[in-house]
Amino acid sequence: MKLSGDAILLRVFLGEADKHEGKPLYEQIVLKARELNIAGATVLRGVMGYGARSRLHTAKVLRLSEDMPMVIEIVDTADKLAPLLPFLDEVVDEGMVTQEKVQVVHYRHGRRD
Repeated sequence: MKLSGDAILLRVFLGEADKHEGKPLYEQIVLKARELNIAGATVLRGVMGYGARSRLHTAKVLRLSEDMPMVIEIVDTADKLAPLLPFLDEVVDEGMVTQEKVQVVHYRHGRRD
């Protein structure tokens, strides 16, 4: 797959404890993106954050949260990301989805054929 130039960075903010069909929501979103042949997705676990309810989630030792903030970053063209948006609308009950224009400078894999 080739990807360069104009693209979209889609970010999904949710909680580590969020589920879809009994499985971690962040995992389901990444698997759906892969199924749609989207260029790439990465899940990041935050060490501290809060959302719409202003409930603080932190990884401090004395207050270990089991619902840490999670951010999924997904990059591809707008056309490739479009089929993912209805799925996100369906499965993200709490959280936020953002998108912004980005420029892909390099998109490579290290596989030697």
